[in-house]
Amino acid sequence: MEQSNQTTSPVFILLGLSTVPHLQPIFFLIFLIMYVITISGNLLLIIVARVNPKLHTPMYFFLTNLSMIDICLSSSVVPLLLKNTLAKDRSISLLGCATQMCLSLTLGGTECITLAVMAYDRFAAICRPLHYNTIMNRTLCFYLAVGSWSAGFINSIVQVIFTFQLPFCKCHDVNHYFCEIPAFMRMSCGDTFRNELSIYITGGLLVMCTFFLTLISYVHIISSILKIASSQGRQKAFSTCSSHLTVVTIYYGTIMIMYLKPYSNKNAHCSYKTENVISVLYTSLTPMLNPFIYSMRNKDVKNTIMAQLRRKQWK
Repeated sequence: MEQSNQTTSPVFILLGLSTVPHLQPIFFLIFLIMYVITISGNLLLIIVARVNPKLHTPMYFFLTNLSMIDICLSSSVVPLLLKNTLAKDRSISLLGCATQMCLSLTLGGTECITLAVMAYDRFAAICRPLHYNTIMNRTLCFYLAVGSWSAGFINSIVQVIFTFQLPFCKCHDVNHYFCEIPAFMRMSCGDTFRNELSIYITGGLLVMCTFFLTLISYVHIISSILKIASSQGRQKAFSTCSSHLTVVTIYYGTIMIMYLKPYSNKNAHCSYKTENVISVLYTSLTPMLNPFIYSMRNKDVKNTIMAQLRRKQWK
């Protein structure tokens, strides 16, 4: 009977990024700035893609989808982080924690698939230009978007159910700044084999497969770029591809490190502080960088922004 309340505690305590008092205002300011930039940059991209008919293309359809994912992903984590950074009460209910975990996992998984779809879209545009409109038709784009969200949501539901079936005994202090599976795996006093197996299977299917599909697409893209006669054209194309690959590698790489590492040793060398830093990269940094890396250097996007600004000045 002593363990009957193992998983029925109404609250968990999020320990946050740091317990050092003088660091907390600094973290608050940094994440507030990053959050404002994330929301502003992604909203701007969505608005620009809507107002310019030239941007009503499959590429910008998926970019606006990515921007919506990034806004929601950042919003599912950062506001609570900002609150807990300065607040004394860092408790979160079981339902609130499960909801946050479900949202972040759904959005993270959806982004993995969306990045792979975007890489395939670029492959079709560069390597199959004559058949691009046939390949990336509206119906396929719609089903790819719906499929991405559905796969992310199904994976999330499975993982959240498995996670909150674990026994947590008397410990409900979460060594993390939001409700994420690895922190709960460390907290559990029971057997986590089923959870580990589930993570490895879904991680292999969702993360590894989409990552390799993205890499394969970019290998074909780069091989096509090498055939460009103009050295200036090659340099510009390489610059674009390298920036895309950098962000993609950061996103996929950090998720792989976080979720596909061995869980058997709960006192492993990768401390919770290291995990906090890794999580920041894919929950805050990449959502902030994506709109600038993928689109803000595009001439059509720049021209649309300048045209809208000039129109407002004349009014």
